[in-house]
Amino acid sequence: MPSVQSMMARKSSITNAFVNAIIPVIPPTAEDVDEALLILEISPWDLRCAYCGDTATEWDHLRPLVRSRRPTGYVSEIANLVPSCGKCNQSKGNRDWEAWMRSNAPLSPTGRQLPDVEQRIARLKRFEGWRPVSPIDFEKLLGPGAWQEYWQHCDRVIDCLRESQAVADALRRRIAEQHR
Repeated sequence: MPSVQSMMARKSSITNAFVNAIIPVIPPTAEDVDEALLILEISPWDLRCAYCGDTATEWDHLRPLVRSRRPTGYVSEIANLVPSCGKCNQSKGNRDWEAWMRSNAPLSPTGRQLPDVEQRIARLKRFEGWRPVSPIDFEKLLGPGAWQEYWQHCDRVIDCLRESQAVADALRRRIAEQHR
């Protein structure tokens, strides 16, 4: 049986939308991409996951954009993006990439018992050193007033979801009672 869907299960999607709405995306040049792939020892003609070596289907933020429902200060730029397969990207989530790679998480490279984890970690460390990235202190940059006002909007949307879920729960119960 399918489970009852909850609007509150979308809380992280809402938070991510608020974070991604303000995070700059700095498009790389073709040369930047080539250089990044060279450091990662990945062929541009056979794009592979930097974590496990499977076919890459997306680009993952090496350093996460969101933690604890707020931006980490990292942005979308080539020095923070690596080719990834969906399994690795989803499994890693917003965790530290090296700790995740060494963990026994079911889809992590170590959890999958891949033989070349240490070599992949070494390449990713070289990549990190290529263009060191420092997080931006968005609150300091924008000022505490604008920053807090923005997150109050996010909190209001989530509060509205919570209230809407309570109404949906009551409606679902009424519908179920009438359907019996």
